[in-house]
Amino acid sequence: MKINPKEISISRLVKSEDLNHHGTLFAGRTAEWFVESGFIAAASILNPDFLVCLKIHGMQFKKPVKSGGIIKLVSKVVHTGKTSLISHVNVLNDDETISLVSGFITFIYVDENTKSRQHNIELILENEKDKELNQTAKNLGK
Repeated sequence: MKINPKEISISRLVKSEDLNHHGTLFAGRTAEWFVESGFIAAASILNPDFLVCLKIHGMQFKKPVKSGGIIKLVSKVVHTGKTSLISHVNVLNDDETISLVSGFITFIYVDENTKSRQHNIELILENEKDKELNQTAKNLGK
């Protein structure tokens, strides 16, 4: 089945409980939101009851975020394997001019016994950015 994946956007307010000892957004909280955003993108294509996270690839922090900052997590499925989906997640400042964190997450489609199974999804890649992200995701396992 050919799918044109949706881009998912989630906004978050960085509060005091989200901070580390430096007063900036804690990496653990960022990772939680990062995986959640990637999962929502994957779940927009396949039943979330049968998706599990396999790996976070290269979640790279580029800029710190202070308390009171509003961030936007933008995610999209950019690659499919036989049993896998890879979401790209980009965390942006509120006006979407600066990339703060970016990376990829692999999810596996499983059956009731958590054994991987084929999903038969093929992506429609409409633009150069999607094609570049697809190629990068494809090379993650190499």
